[in-house]
Amino acid sequence: MTDRIRIDLGERGYDVLLGPGALRAARHHPALSGARRHAVLADANVLRLHRSRVADVLDGPGLAGPPIEIPEGERAKSFATLEQVLGQMLDLELERGDAVLAIGGGVTGDLAGLAAALYKRGMDVIQVPTTLLAMADSSVGGKTAINMPQGKNLIGTFHQPSLVIADFGFLDTLPERERQAGFAEIVKAALIGDRDFFERLEKSGRDGLTAAQLQAHLKTAITFKAGIVAADEREAGQRALLNLGHTFGHALESEAGGALLHGEAVAAGLALAFDYSARLGLCPEKDAARVRAYLELAGLRTRLPDLPGAPFSATAMLDRMRHDKKNSGGHIRLVLAHGIGNAFIHDQADAADLLNFLKDQIQ
Repeated sequence: MTDRIRIDLGERGYDVLLGPGALRAARHHPALSGARRHAVLADANVLRLHRSRVADVLDGPGLAGPPIEIPEGERAKSFATLEQVLGQMLDLELERGDAVLAIGGGVTGDLAGLAAALYKRGMDVIQVPTTLLAMADSSVGGKTAINMPQGKNLIGTFHQPSLVIADFGFLDTLPERERQAGFAEIVKAALIGDRDFFERLEKSGRDGLTAAQLQAHLKTAITFKAGIVAADEREAGQRALLNLGHTFGHALESEAGGALLHGEAVAAGLALAFDYSARLGLCPEKDAARVRAYLELAGLRTRLPDLPGAPFSATAMLDRMRHDKKNSGGHIRLVLAHGIGNAFIHDQADAADLLNFLKDQIQ
């Protein structure tokens, strides 16, 4: 059964179709109908593994040409790849009334979304996430970006999709490591503002990643995010809460040089955010310990010396955090927590204390 979740943004609102068979359910959706053409921007690995499934989503909409392949990995989120993709889109003579079909994980979705936002000052994009992480987070909310040497996602814009199709069939070939990494974004939603949801996750244990429970957990997480995005589309206020764990996580991911998956970095970042909150006396230590214990139970490592890419440098991590896009007034801005399900924005982190905290965590 396919779930439908509405992202309520008025005229820019859209549906998220979620579950087994979501591709079939989307065939007659208004976003895919009409006479306009669709340019397919697809992850090269997804095309190789799911050619017949990709053909399903292409069965109906008029195609502008063969799929434009996006290389695997974070290195594809660059100006060089963006320029190449835009050039291929121009060669297809796409018009503003046409649309982009973005088929792949977070890298493809971010890059394709930004390309759609820039092409002739904007055209529609339909997100078809193929990883659990992209389904839970990056495909919903309209954030698009590429990376810079100074950090992740520093160049981008907000460009909402016209439809999101999260078909569970794509998860069949997803490696277990990537499934676990994607699960971190589901846990994040509970930690931000839904203590009851976190308790349900705890009760499900490692079974939370099985098909029997995953759809319900994912629906809860997306519905939670939809409410925040609807209230604060461009991250002027409370939407920044969705970055819980990400300031620490992005620093780890950048320093790991590709050895660490985004979701793995977020999981470690969630544990760090709760531990730092406890260090400051803002969060009960038992909640921080509970968060770390559940993430470890879900197969997500949280101790910095145990992460791929270790050992890390506290000084280098802090420097990465100084360049985080959420910072304001020259101060490091963190999302911390008063407890499970009670996150808040901490605007002026003390850099010296943060450095000492990171040194303690790295030992």
